[in-house]
Amino acid sequence: MKTIREIQEEFARASGDSYGALYEKYREDSRKGVADLLRRYQKIQEKLQRERDRICQMQVYERKYAHVGVLCGVDEAGRGPLAGPVVAGAVILPPDCQILYLDDSKKLSAKKREGLYAVILEEALAVGVGYASPSRIDGINILQATYEAMREAVGKLRIQPQLLLNDAVTIPCMDIPQVPLIHGDARSVSIAAASIVAKVTRDRLMVEYDKEMPQYGFASHKGYGSAAHLEALRRYGPSPIHRRSFLKNLKGIPEEADG
Repeated sequence: MKTIREIQEEFARASGDSYGALYEKYREDSRKGVADLLRRYQKIQEKLQRERDRICQMQVYERKYAHVGVLCGVDEAGRGPLAGPVVAGAVILPPDCQILYLDDSKKLSAKKREGLYAVILEEALAVGVGYASPSRIDGINILQATYEAMREAVGKLRIQPQLLLNDAVTIPCMDIPQVPLIHGDARSVSIAAASIVAKVTRDRLMVEYDKEMPQYGFASHKGYGSAAHLEALRRYGPSPIHRRSFLKNLKGIPEEADG
């Protein structure tokens, strides 16, 4: 008879799909430690199944439009910050994609986003990223700059999609049919993946900017209008990556950087 530790190690080596066979193998074992172990792993399996069910629900639009052909999710990160670019992601997932925990990037921890970003890059059929600089945002406004970044992201895909699933918007000047979905990053796995790609890409850029201009704290607030960021703006003035058009209505911000 195996020891409880050996049974625990057997469960630890197994995948969630194998737990059922292990339950059957050990369910007649009368030892309390084994019973506790089976209950623990049953809860893990139930939680995993709930996540699979959630992802299946988030594939509803991918199934609905599968007949059209290759589908691409599109989303952006960084429309609201006072500094840095707006970044768009475009992601084509395989039809049988089973990546778990995809969701609106804002609902995920930074660690979870980073982990999913690596999985998306590995499993996606194609990924494109587009950018619009702060000066471009100031020149044509944030909405038009966002559209521009989205067009660039789609244009960088190595596979031509037949349909775009977008988070809430219809991108002008696109020949590809589009379906805008309100809160699409929480309703479509393709848009959620694009959301994560855009967010991680932008956050990494802001960390790099922080190394060049540490006085603004970009690594912590990523350019959003936190109290610490506003205080730094009042003290040092705007940096080269600040969006001047976003600062106009803020009180006490110098027009140019100090020194």
